[in-house]
Amino acid sequence: MENIRKSVFKIITASGTGSGFTVSGHNHVITNYHVIKGEKVVAVEDYKKDRHVANVVMVNPEVDLAFLHIDGFENTQTDISLQEDVLISNTQKVFINGYPFGMPYTITEGIVSSISQPMGGKQYIQTDAAVNPGNSGGPMLNEAGVLVGVTTSKFTEADNVGFGIKHSDLFKEISDFTYIDNAYRVKCNSCDSYTEEEAEFCTNCGNDMDISYWEEFEKSHFANFVENALTELGMNPVLGRAGRDFWEFHQGSALVRIFVFKRDYLVATSPLNKLPKQNLEGLMTYILEKNVEPYYLGIHQNNIYLSYRTHLSDIFTDHVDTIKENIKNLALKADDLDNFFMDTYGCEMAIESKEEL
Repeated sequence: MENIRKSVFKIITASGTGSGFTVSGHNHVITNYHVIKGEKVVAVEDYKKDRHVANVVMVNPEVDLAFLHIDGFENTQTDISLQEDVLISNTQKVFINGYPFGMPYTITEGIVSSISQPMGGKQYIQTDAAVNPGNSGGPMLNEAGVLVGVTTSKFTEADNVGFGIKHSDLFKEISDFTYIDNAYRVKCNSCDSYTEEEAEFCTNCGNDMDISYWEEFEKSHFANFVENALTELGMNPVLGRAGRDFWEFHQGSALVRIFVFKRDYLVATSPLNKLPKQNLEGLMTYILEKNVEPYYLGIHQNNIYLSYRTHLSDIFTDHVDTIKENIKNLALKADDLDNFFMDTYGCEMAIESKEEL
């Protein structure tokens, strides 16, 4: 199961996170439609914590499946196979792979409780394996690493009740979809045709289509402000998104988080290093000397943080350009300071840091 993680991805949007995966012989990253709903471009994070921009190229909302395309990505190695004739039986072991609550890669084990549970006019695989928010879109596998389902949901007030879209439904979606470009297409579940342009009806069979399938998430003024700053930093802001009005990304080795605090403050912060176990005097003196204004250094749970805070109303004033520069420069300063503290005071990098190759 350990090699499976190379084929399982975290899907990151402006609304939150979910999971996705690839199967042998296919280059698209597969996930749930509801994970990427309202987005046509998302971030995909691999097992090395590298992020990639992915275009949403196919959605079938009725089946709750979507395909993502990453430019230049070729799925040359995967341990997840999709077999149309795989046998699934009640009480057999299954493994849920994904990123629950946006946490690092996780596997939970359970059994198949029902191979065909009817819900909403469709049949799902039911399992007692732990399924949590963020698992949606990830693979449900048997012990041989063969896909039996795509994790899709759980009852919010029930324990040990999770569901998966049947592998046969995914097999059909992969077989039907033959396009290789980046265009966004909505599949009509009535006639199996695809529509590129926004429409209230299927252009092939006339079946009703929900116009919301083409609508994109509308960003707040605050989000536009932050993402303009990230663009000036030289990054695609899609790669920094970690939820609604929340960004998290690595600048070099340093992890940077930007978010709204108590609905009043814009906060940018970075966990830099762990405190050393000895020779603290010189380090503490440096931290207290306020060498990093307009930022400040602080300590929380034995970790050194670099932070910046301003009132949200300030981004509507004449200081807006200065605030934007401060956000950009915090990321650059954090990448310098974590190395400085390591080299000068022997501080280990924070656990959130990314190893630079």
